[in-house]
Amino acid sequence: MEIPTLKLQQARNLALAAQGLLNDTGRPSEKPDLLSAIRNIHALQIDTINVVARAPYHILWSRLGNFEPYWLDELHAEGHLFEYWAHAACFLPIEDYPIYRRVMLDDRVGWDNIKQWGRENKQVLDQVMDHIRQHGAVKSSDFERPKNGGGWWNWKVEKVALECLFTKGDLMIARRDKFQRVYDLQKRVMPNWTDENALSYAEAIKTQILRTVKALGVAREDWVAPYFYLPKGEVLRLLPELAASGELRQISIEGMNGRATYTHPDNWELLQKALDGEITPGHTTLLSPFDPLINDRARTKALFNFDYSIECYTPAPKRVYGYFVLPILHCGQLIGRLDAKAYRQEKRLEIKKLFIETGQLITDDLVNDLKHTLNEFARWQKLDQVQVCWSDPPELAEMLA
Repeated sequence: MEIPTLKLQQARNLALAAQGLLNDTGRPSEKPDLLSAIRNIHALQIDTINVVARAPYHILWSRLGNFEPYWLDELHAEGHLFEYWAHAACFLPIEDYPIYRRVMLDDRVGWDNIKQWGRENKQVLDQVMDHIRQHGAVKSSDFERPKNGGGWWNWKVEKVALECLFTKGDLMIARRDKFQRVYDLQKRVMPNWTDENALSYAEAIKTQILRTVKALGVAREDWVAPYFYLPKGEVLRLLPELAASGELRQISIEGMNGRATYTHPDNWELLQKALDGEITPGHTTLLSPFDPLINDRARTKALFNFDYSIECYTPAPKRVYGYFVLPILHCGQLIGRLDAKAYRQEKRLEIKKLFIETGQLITDDLVNDLKHTLNEFARWQKLDQVQVCWSDPPELAEMLA
């Protein structure tokens, strides 16, 4: 079978379509749309940075537009989602639990130091488990030491214990309370679960590879492992086997230096439309630094020619673009970035700096789309004002006022 070759923009279009970022949905979002979007990308990253909307809500907004953030919390509490480690801490569709239960049972996830701590502090783990059995679900703050209290309880100790038990799978996050984790027994959160339903490790790896390639739309061989932090050697070994069996299909992207590249059979119709020029990206949005479209910085550079870093972890004197930098997606390309901060008491969204990529034309359509996007981003966060303080090129700030 001849291997189809996509031009770079065609590959971008296919990736955007697979990620749900090709075009505006064109209708008001509803609660089930959140679950569909999460199932589409498979892993919705959780991050506590709250400069603007937190990552899981922002990632969904980029795809769905305005929605009620509490819908995500409800889906979690209702059991449609669970939390665990994928490429990072993530909300995951509950139907994916058999995959992650295997890595819990096989003790394949977690930092070595927390595992060692658990082995050395089994009595503490037992005490935490007994407390939850007797008193019900807890937050880490429930175990803080009273000012004049004593005993073995200590915030640091109990937090480590809860995280250790969560990583082992003995505890699950039953829900979030003002974004704080609420821990409960795995058997109470999923009373009908039996470990006989956990996938084998080989099945789990294969399933995650297939889901990665489908979610990415186009997947060069070195882009697959980072999506779920899968072992690179096993991924590189399995990809040709999955292509030979027809579970994946090999494709090519111009300018990718001959690296093996794949798509999922479920994306084949989209791929044909991309080749025929029938996919036209029209979405303008701001991306979270943790969005799965761009969270692999090497993939972002190769596919979109966009060199990106979040910079909040960079010392201030070395920052180029700002503290919390959001990429700007416009009609199939990453055309710039901005450093944003929400002042919630003042109901103001401040764009500290806005940069447009060198060579990008400042058209009326771009200005209008960007102005609309900034206003919608603010309105969704219940902010009344957008203030663009500085831009490159300089005239853009005035044009967006």
